[in-house]
Amino acid sequence: MPRFHCSVPLSAGAAFALPPGAARHVQVLRMQPGDALTLFDGAGGEYEATIERMGRSDVSVTVGAHHPIEREAARAVHLAVGMPANERMDWLVEKATELGVASIQPLATAHGVLRLSGERAEKKRAHWEAIAIAACEQCGRNRVPVIHPVRSFSGNSGWIDAQGEAGAAARFVLSLAEGTQDIAAAVAAHAPDHRDVRVLSGPEGGLSAAEEQEAIARGFAPVTLGARVLRAETAALAALVLLGGA
Repeated sequence: MPRFHCSVPLSAGAAFALPPGAARHVQVLRMQPGDALTLFDGAGGEYEATIERMGRSDVSVTVGAHHPIEREAARAVHLAVGMPANERMDWLVEKATELGVASIQPLATAHGVLRLSGERAEKKRAHWEAIAIAACEQCGRNRVPVIHPVRSFSGNSGWIDAQGEAGAAARFVLSLAEGTQDIAAAVAAHAPDHRDVRVLSGPEGGLSAAEEQEAIARGFAPVTLGARVLRAETAALAALVLLGGA
């Protein structure tokens, strides 16, 4: 059954016009009045719904029963990632959403190619949020991961300076340094019972030595994914699977 995200709070018995993006999708699918669909608003669970009217550019629906269905990963993983260039970041957001990421923090790092600021950065964040919503519609998730605004890794108002102490969340940074602990062993040692985990992953070329040391000083345990060197987007997704139990 087709699934659509609604940015407005849903409730059983409500009748309203779908948001423009969802309405266009319904029209592309050539759905008709009386057809059933599934709606979710990101607050948890999903709703039955029925199409009542098809206009030239609008679609009206009636909301039915709520089903408290969740398809989240066993552990909430918050991914901070040095942005890979262009479509690779789009792909990372899409696949991380499918794998159950709880949030994504895009970072501008020393070795990163993608540089964003101001209005361009906000447009990119909105673009990635739309990708995450579409991925949730496709994969069955009822909670959309948070896509945070782009931040610099360090410097003025840098992300790393806002991390404070480790607190309740277990923290890991992907590292290529010799002698780094395997990620599976690190999880067993540092986060066997943690339901909330943060993982920091670098861009193409990885984090700089200074950035990695800053992260370690903030309580991020360095971990490795194995002997092979993975692409930036592959490494982030591999860590997500291993940490989140997706």
